[in-house]
Order: sequence, then structure tokens, then C-alpha cells
Amino acid sequence: MSPRPSNAQIPADGQESVWDYPRPPRVEKSTERIRITLGGVVIADSVDAVRVLETSHPPVYYLPRADFADGALSPAPGSSFCEFKGSAKYVTVRGGDVVAAGAGWFYPSPTAGFDELRDRVAVYPGAMDACTVAGETVTPQEGDFYGGWITSRVVGPFKGAPGTLGW
Repeated sequence: MSPRPSNAQIPADGQESVWDYPRPPRVEKSTERIRITLGGVVIADSVDAVRVLETSHPPVYYLPRADFADGALSPAPGSSFCEFKGSAKYVTVRGGDVVAAGAGWFYPSPTAGFDELRDRVAVYPGAMDACTVAGETVTPQEGDFYGGWITSRVVGPFKGAPGTLGW
């Protein structure tokens, strides 16, 4: 776990601090309604998401592939590796007339302990029109690599902003 920074916010009742999330990360089921809009249309709607919670990061929501609209996801070039979850592949996300190349990812064969990610897709909320959790529009995590979803439920500071690479 990264050391808690001196400017870490104290969570109020009903809030979580990302500095209390574990490392290695934890996968947690969520029954909150998750909606993703792109190109003016809802491309995903789910009450069967999971959240990945990792020290210093806002949650990343993974939705069942089946909860995305037909044609919303297609393979994209590129891959990345997470020391905990394994090898990720990318997808292009389409909605209406908008194409967001490489704006989503999934783990085709997640490592042990992250099996719940199989057949689920996460998206970069900053590349979408909107992502909502229980009706609240999320703020994207800063940076061009992390895909965290910031809601009023979580407090930081969050990794991704300038100067946070070493967290």
C-alpha cells in the first residue's frame, strides 16, 4: 500500500477514501445502476457491475459485455499488463456517430483472484459523453492511462494528476 499522503481527505459518513482501498486491489460486486452514453445514445446499462478498488485510485467499473448495445464494442489494437489482473486488450467504443478508439479494455484471461472480470469491459469515462453511477455523473480520473470513476462517494487525492506517478 502506498503511504497515505498528508493531504488525504477524511471521508464523511457514506464516503470512502481511496487511501483505505487495498493493494493488491479488490474486486467488489455493485448493484448500483451504471449507464454509459456515447454519441447521444445509451450504449450500456447494467445493475450487474463490479468495482475494482485499489489504493490511491477511484473505482473502475467493469460491466458485463452482454450489457453493452449490439455493435458498441469492437477489437482495437494494443494491450497492456497489470501486475495483478494480467494482460488487458482494448476495444473501440461506438455510440451514435461517435467512435472512441481504444476507449475500453477487458481481461480475456484474468489472473487468479480476478476471475470476476472475465467477460466484463471497463471504459475511460473521459472518452464517453457521460457515465453515471446510481444517477450521478462521474468525473474521470486525471491522466491518460487510468480509468477511475470519481463520484461524491469517494475522496482522494487520486493518482493520475501531475506529480502522482510515484504513488
